[in-house]
Parts: sequence; structure tokens; C-alpha cells
Amino acid sequence: MNAVLIAVVVMLVLALVRVHVVVAMFLGSLVGGLLAGMGLDGTMLAFQDGLGGGAKIALSYALLGAFAMGVASTGLPQILANLLLARVNATKSKVSQFATAGAGGASTGSGVSAGGARDIDAEEDPADPIVHNASQKAVTTTKYLIVAGLLAMAIMSQNIIPVHIAFIPLIVPPLLTVFNKLGIDRRLIASVLTFGLVTTYMFVPVGFGSIFLNDILLFNINEAGLDTSDINIIHAMAIPATGMVSGLLIAVFISYRKPRVYEDRPLAEEPDSQEISSYKVRVALIAIVATFVVQVAMQAMSFEADGLLVGALIGLAILLLTGAVEWKKADDVFSSGMKMMALIGFIMITAQGFAAVMTETGEVEALVDDVTSIFGDNQAAAAAAMLIAGLVVTMGIGSSFSTLPIITVFFVPLCMSLGFSTMATVAIIGTAGALGDAGSPASDSTLGPTAGLNADGQHDHIRDSVIPTFIHYNIPLLIAGWIAALVL
Repeated sequence: MNAVLIAVVVMLVLALVRVHVVVAMFLGSLVGGLLAGMGLDGTMLAFQDGLGGGAKIALSYALLGAFAMGVASTGLPQILANLLLARVNATKSKVSQFATAGAGGASTGSGVSAGGARDIDAEEDPADPIVHNASQKAVTTTKYLIVAGLLAMAIMSQNIIPVHIAFIPLIVPPLLTVFNKLGIDRRLIASVLTFGLVTTYMFVPVGFGSIFLNDILLFNINEAGLDTSDINIIHAMAIPATGMVSGLLIAVFISYRKPRVYEDRPLAEEPDSQEISSYKVRVALIAIVATFVVQVAMQAMSFEADGLLVGALIGLAILLLTGAVEWKKADDVFSSGMKMMALIGFIMITAQGFAAVMTETGEVEALVDDVTSIFGDNQAAAAAAMLIAGLVVTMGIGSSFSTLPIITVFFVPLCMSLGFSTMATVAIIGTAGALGDAGSPASDSTLGPTAGLNADGQHDHIRDSVIPTFIHYNIPLLIAGWIAALVL
């Protein structure tokens, strides 16, 4: 049996039974190398050589993590949360009459889950028993204001203010009481946050999107032998991104439109309050703008140097030299940010090592030939199979960023043998990599929302984050990616 196929299966099985993904990839590459006759020394050398390909990516992640924590330390995320809360509080007076009724209904109503949440029965007022005495217009306005605000923050967390998931534990827990009073289904919020975290990096080549699209996707496709120099990455990923948008719309306006009752419980851990300096906030905004402008300018002028690295360094320098991050606290602040991203970066480095061993086995071509013989010239079936394979791999690993180096090794020659265009190949691999990030129990795109929404113990990770995001995003993304493969 093909050594590459066995290596991938071993890695997936180990990951799915909760062996740490780094260990799973290492053992999988070891099995693949030994079966291919490379020997222990040859396998280890190939693995070590491959690690260097992920070094720049890991450094980019680390610097963005440091920058994110530096920005957070200035109090800017708390300012954003306060602005949203202020708008909510301005409306809250119109809906305060239902607070008592809501608390009573949540604790005594039939169908309350162990976590404290229950869906509204069909016999109950569809306008929401919690808010039946309030202005429905005010309730609806506030609800969608919150949804839009959190969506904007999730999108900005990937590029404009690249703090990734760090904003969620700062902003979401203080809003839980408001969610309860408005009857907002937390599965809706999880879906909104995950959309912003995933769709942004798979479509917009700035910040984390630059890492995913340029440093990993296009880089690995070029390394596999397909020239992508003339490819507009936004055009290639536009159709898959449309699939994600459709999933979001279904979640917001259909699946989780109806109210859901939650108990009013104390938070497991109250968010830290801090005195916010207007000076530090202004400096943070300047640093963010500088980081963003540098990235865009360097990409526009086709600089060979990595704009993300340069931009992050400039942002860090501004925060440090202006005193927005105090010198005596700088080490702790920046280190904590790097630690936040360290595991993800390490996983991506290991994935590059795994991919290098698979390439070195020399059995990728044989695997491609076997797969090609199965599909013949049926591009539709082949595209569907590749997308499903990407979904399975990402679900096992938990990181779309780490999936790309693994699948690109054999997807590129397979796409070339089947006659897919370069644009279609990029769309297939990009979509296959992103599939499973939303919906994987081990993905930070689901773990992040759960961390914020479960601050009072009423949001189950699997039932309320993993399953909803898997259904609403992976299914439409799978369909959209398949369409992109056939029309591009």
C-alpha cells in the first residue's frame, strides 16, 4: 500500500483519538518514511529539512501575537466593548420590564438543559416571552446591533486589528447578561464569531490572511511545481467565501433567529478591569494603522520582503518607543502574546516537516496515478473527493493553516493531471484547507467563541459551538468550493 496514504491515515487516526497533533504528525511522517524505505536517518533528515519552511510563518504568528497583546494592554479592546455596552444600555431602559420574567422563565421552564439554556416552545409567544412587554423594535435593533458589532470585531481581529481570538474573553463575557435579557441564542453568536475568524483569513490577504493565502497556500503550491505568479488570490477564493456568507445568513436569519432562554448566573471569572489611558489608546490606533498600511503598501509595490513581518515589527516599535507599553512590562506583555500563538505556530512548522517527508518518499506520484485512474477525466467527482479529504484532515489536525502543506503535496499534481486550471487548483486547495476549521473541536475558531460564551457555564463546546458551525459553514463551503473548481 502507498506509504503516503498510510502516513496520512496514521496521522489522522492518532489526531482523532486525541493524541497531540504534533506527535501525530511526527509519528505519521515516521511511519511513511520507513515504509517508503527511507530509513530512520533519511526520514529524520527530510523532516528536519522541512521544518525550516514553517519558520517564517511561525515567526509571523509570534510577532502578531505579541502585537495583539500589546494592543490589548492599552485597553483598546475594552474601549470597543464599552462602546457596544453603552449602546446596549441606552436601549436597555426600553426593555427592562422583562428582566424579572426572563429570570423566572429560565429557571423554572420545562426543557431547561443541564447548562441552563432552553429553546422557546412553539406554544410560547414567538415574539419572545422574555421581551413581550418591551418594545419589539428596540429589542430587535439592539440584538442586531450586537451581532453586527461582534461580527465587525471578529473580522477586524484577522487584519486591521490582528488580535485573533484574544478579543473574545475581553468582550463577550460582559455581554452575557445582555444576551440573556434579549433572549439571544448563543449558538448565533458562536456562528458569527467563527465566520469572522475563518472567512476573513481565507479571503482577505492581509494580517492572518496574508499568512494563510500568501505564505502558506501560494507558497506551497509553487513549491509543488505549479506557478501561481499571475493568480489573483481574492478572485480565486471569492466563490468559496460566498459559501461562508450564505451559511452566516442562514444562521442569523433562520436557524437561530428565535430567542433562547438562559439563566442569570455569575461569571466563572470576572474580566479584569483596568484604568484606560486615552494616550495609550491613541498610540495603539496609530500602531494599528501603521501596521496595516505597511502591509498593504508592500504588497502593492511587490516587495519581496514579508510585509506582515515588517508591519508587525513597526507596530511593536511604536507601542514600545512611545511608552504605550511600558518598558518594565514589555517583556511580560509581548511574551504572553507570543505564547498565545506559539502552539499554532509550532503545529504549522511540524506540518511542513510532515509534507517534506511525504515528498521525499517519492510515492506521491504513484498515489496521484492511482487516484487519477479511479476518477478518469471526471473533474466533478475528483474535486468533491479532494474537498472531503481536506475536511477530514483539518478536522483531525484542528488547524487549516497546518492542513495546507500536507494536502498540497499530492493535490497539486492530482489537479494538474486532471486538467484543472491554476485558478481552480488554488480554489480547491484553499477551500480544502479551510474546510473543517469551523466545526473542528480542536480549532481555535471554535474554542475561542466557547471560551467567551461559556463564562457562566451555559454554552457547551460540542453542542453549541462545534456542531452549529460545522453545519452552517462546512456544508455551504463544500458546495461553493466544488462550484469554484468547475467554473474557474
